[in-house]
Amino acid sequence: MTEDFYCDEVLSGRTPVRIVRETDNVLAYHHTRPFWPVHIVVIPKRHISSLITLEEADGPLLLEMLGVVREVAQEILAEHGACRVLTNLGRYQDSKHLHWHVSSGDSL
Repeated sequence: MTEDFYCDEVLSGRTPVRIVRETDNVLAYHHTRPFWPVHIVVIPKRHISSLITLEEADGPLLLEMLGVVREVAQEILAEHGACRVLTNLGRYQDSKHLHWHVSSGDSL
């Protein structure tokens, strides 16, 4: 896997994705290699390496991103009755680009 799959592959258009929701600054799409039966990834369109590298000026982007996460989570919860939302840091974060997983179901 590349250091930043989201910039190198998804946002560049090299890897096609099934979009769930998109704003000027945020993209939500079906994971390309899902771990759960329902597995959506929400990313900022601008590179931010992780949750802990956010700067104060990133506040509006984070709010927009969390708004998209909330909308996707509401849809999954309504359809499947349960939902999880998570982000990874450090060695758990394969791609060094801030992203949230919104998912439902047992791992595949």
